[in-house]
Amino acid sequence: MSDKTGIKKNLFSWGIALCFLFFLSPGLVAQHDHEKPVISEQDQHKMTEADFNAGEMIIEHISDSYEWHIINIGDNHITIPLPIILYDEGQWHVFMSSHFHHGHDAYLGYYISHLDMNVGKIVKKDANDAELRPTLDISITKNVVAIFLSSFILIFVFISVAKSYTRRKGQAPKGLQSFIEPIILFIRDDIAKASIGKHYQKYTPYLLSIFFFILLNNLLGLVPFFPGGANVTGNIGVTGVLAFFTFVITTINANKNYWVHLVNTPGVPWWLKFPVPLMPFVEIMGVFTKPFVLMVRLFANITAGHIIILGFISLIFIFGEMSTGLGLGVSVVSVGFSIFMNFLELLVAFIQAYVFTLLSALYFGMATEEADH
Repeated sequence: MSDKTGIKKNLFSWGIALCFLFFLSPGLVAQHDHEKPVISEQDQHKMTEADFNAGEMIIEHISDSYEWHIINIGDNHITIPLPIILYDEGQWHVFMSSHFHHGHDAYLGYYISHLDMNVGKIVKKDANDAELRPTLDISITKNVVAIFLSSFILIFVFISVAKSYTRRKGQAPKGLQSFIEPIILFIRDDIAKASIGKHYQKYTPYLLSIFFFILLNNLLGLVPFFPGGANVTGNIGVTGVLAFFTFVITTINANKNYWVHLVNTPGVPWWLKFPVPLMPFVEIMGVFTKPFVLMVRLFANITAGHIIILGFISLIFIFGEMSTGLGLGVSVVSVGFSIFMNFLELLVAFIQAYVFTLLSALYFGMATEEADH
C-alpha cells in the first residue's frame, strides 16, 4: 500500500485521544490516616457468604472496577490497585484503591457501596446515614487502563507498519505489514469507498481507528487473564462515546441535500408532511436513533456473550454445591458449551467491529451524498 497519508492521520487521531484521556487525570495527592469500615455488619456478612452467588459473580466480571483482579490464592486476593481521583466539597482526593481493601474498608469517609442503587460505586454517608456519590469521580478504573493498553498496542502496531513501509518501499509486504495491509485495504476499498463515494479518504482514518479499536478490545475481553478480561466494549459508556463520535462527524459534514431530504423527503405524499409533519419528525428522530442503535448493538452483543459463557461456568458451582458428582457431570456439558461460545464470541468480535464500521461509513455516505441532477 503506497498511500501512507491515511496511516499518519490515523496515528495523529490516536495521539489526540490519548492526550485527552491523560488530561482527565490531575496529579493532586492527599495524605490521610486509614479509617475503620463504615459498611454495616449485615453487608459485610453478605460479602463473606460461603454460598456461590452466580448473579454476583457474573455482574462482577462484566462490570467495571477500581482494581484489576488477577487471581485468588486461598483467601489471598492478588490485584493491581488503581488510582482513585475524587473531587468533593471543594477538595481533590487522590489515593490508591488498595486503601479500600477489596471493598471491605473505608478511606477518608469513602467506600465502595454494596447497595443495589450504588453497587460498585464510591460513596460516603451523610448525616442521615444515606449514601452520597462524590461531586466528581474520574478514577482510573479497570476499563480505563484497558483502553490505555489497547491504545498503546494499536499505536505500536501502526508505527511499526508505517516504518516497515518506509524501509521496504516498493517491495512486497512482510511480517506484521502483510497481516495489517489486507485489513486496511478492506476497510478502505470495501467499506469506506463503497459506502461513502468520492470523499472516502476524509473518513478512512476514523473508520480504521474505530475498527481496530473495537476489534482489539473485543479480543482482549475474551482473554480470561491479565492483561485481558476487561469488558471495554461491553461498557455502554465506551460504546456511547464511539457512537457519539460517529454522530458528530455525520452531523458536521452533512451537506444541504441531506437536510433537505430530512425535512422534505422525496416521494412521500404531501399529507404525511402537511399540516402534521409526520415524516420530517420521523426522519429527524432517525438522526438520533441511528447512533443510539450503534451504541446498544455493540454493548448488547458483547455483554450477552460474556454473560452466557459465565452462566455456563456458574452451573458447575451451582450443581457442585448440591453434589460433587453432579457438579463433575455438569462440568463436562458446561465446559463444552463454554468452548463453543468462546469460538462464537471470537466470530462476534470481528463481526461487531465490521458492523459498527460499516454503519458509520453508511451514515457518512448518506450525509455527504450529492443531489441527483
